[in-house]
Amino acid sequence: LLVIVTFGTPLAYLLARTSFRGRRLIETLVDLPIVLPPAVAGIALLVAFGRRGVLGSFLGSLGITVGFTTTAVVIAQIFVAVPFFVRAARSGFVRVDRDLETAAASLGASPGVVFWRVTFPIARPALLAGAVLAWARAMGEFGATIMFAGNYPGVTQTMPLAIYGRFGAGDLSSALLLSLVLLASSLLVLIGVRSLDSRQDPLS
Repeated sequence: LLVIVTFGTPLAYLLARTSFRGRRLIETLVDLPIVLPPAVAGIALLVAFGRRGVLGSFLGSLGITVGFTTTAVVIAQIFVAVPFFVRAARSGFVRVDRDLETAAASLGASPGVVFWRVTFPIARPALLAGAVLAWARAMGEFGATIMFAGNYPGVTQTMPLAIYGRFGAGDLSSALLLSLVLLASSLLVLIGVRSLDSRQDPLS
């Protein structure tokens, strides 16, 4: 999630505030994982990062293996989750009244101060919502992960894969327990975000 927010925020700001050649292409590529079937997303990542892939062959020459490793899990989760954050953050930046930014700049505020004191606080609810959506999508990722990273306990097995494995083995009680843990953690994150948001909004 930290990687998504770190790189997704400036990308969302760029897409919201600037017009340049190729912007539509970038927006399409960002949104692509939303419409891709999970299995297709996994195959696409294998084609890119596999041993014979475009990037995988180069990384292999450096002694770096990506497929079916913990790194593959992270890449798969980022790939499927980043559109949810970028889309929400972009909408948040679009809704910021530029007259407020202009007024702050006219009073001598630097671009950095304008962003952190004016733009970011207004767009923050959208960024929080996007972060929650991205986190939820990453936590629930299954198809791309199992195709690209496999299902190796202690290495690439995520909670959804563990639930699937327990259920497939006939261990329904363990599958149910893991499901409850995942549900509880999701609720705690959601409650925490809503609580943080309400502290910043005096009308809530």
